[in-house]
Amino acid sequence: MSKYLLNKFLFTVDRDPALVERYRDEPEATVAWWEEGQANRILNCHGAESSTWLRFADAERAALAAHDYPKLFELGAHPFLTLTLFIAMFERDYDEPLGFQLEYARKLSHMTLPYPDIAT
Repeated sequence: MSKYLLNKFLFTVDRDPALVERYRDEPEATVAWWEEGQANRILNCHGAESSTWLRFADAERAALAAHDYPKLFELGAHPFLTLTLFIAMFERDYDEPLGFQLEYARKLSHMTLPYPDIAT
């Protein structure tokens, strides 16, 4: 497992409005596309620089494809990154202010201290 790669996915998708929409509408295809072509890019570097070995573990890929943010939290994804991305994707589906944030908190309410390690 690579918490770094999970967080890199969340970070890079959240910064591109078109990619946010793509991930919302086609999560499995977006995760596959990103893993194949973006996972090994070195951020803030010219395109010729990349690595070759980064891949999601099956559990990570499945959680991303299912928009399963509680599972992502359990796997060590940073909660701020999951919250900001999923707000961008799903806040519009709730009528009340903070509706999605309350749902996020409800779905993570089973978690107790100590929380999963989010260090990368």
